[in-house]
Amino acid sequence: MKKAKRILAAAAVVILAGLYLCSLIFALIDHPMKDSLLTASLYATVVIPVLLYVFLFVTKLFRRNHED
Repeated sequence: MKKAKRILAAAAVVILAGLYLCSLIFALIDHPMKDSLLTASLYATVVIPVLLYVFLFVTKLFRRNHED
């Protein structure tokens, strides 16, 4: 279980780093869709970690209830 958590944590770090890099690139390019791409990237940068946190929180709650 610990190995799976480490792999998932590393994958999350890579995804977030990619999103930060995409946000930087979208902010600097001159393209007609620049604004919508930047908005989507910034939105994903905020929403994905929040969803991961909620998922982990709910999983912990269900484990506690299942153990009792």
